[in-house]
Amino acid sequence: MTNAPSIEPREASAVLFYDGECGLCNHVVRLLLRIDRHQRPFFSPLQGKTAQSYLRARGLPTEDFDSMIFVPDWAKRETITPLFRTDAGLAALRRIGGVWRVVAWLRVVPRPLRDSFYRIVARLRYRIFGRYVPRPFPHPEWAQRILP
Repeated sequence: MTNAPSIEPREASAVLFYDGECGLCNHVVRLLLRIDRHQRPFFSPLQGKTAQSYLRARGLPTEDFDSMIFVPDWAKRETITPLFRTDAGLAALRRIGGVWRVVAWLRVVPRPLRDSFYRIVARLRYRIFGRYVPRPFPHPEWAQRILP
């Protein structure tokens, strides 16, 4: 997404892993950066070294970019259970807070139903939204929240 400096998230910070080559995924990350006034979660492309290292350490697939993964507390990443797909997105919205907590109430919809819709979008995302073309952030400080 960008050549951000190598940084570590603050204590108790959450990290959202996303497909760094997906146009839709990158638009969603930019939206989350824009609406998050408290700079709560950090972000990292699944193809990047932070995500790849995390996935290998957890024994998770390193080539499955159809999923979004949310780590609620980076400091406890070795022991905390990550959230996947819609659970990940809704947890990120809940962490951002404000009016977005209301949207996070979609978690009352059964996960199999939510994740079925997620998988359809994931399968079609490149055809509909294309591949991500890197461009500068409108706010340079956003780059500090993107892990390599």
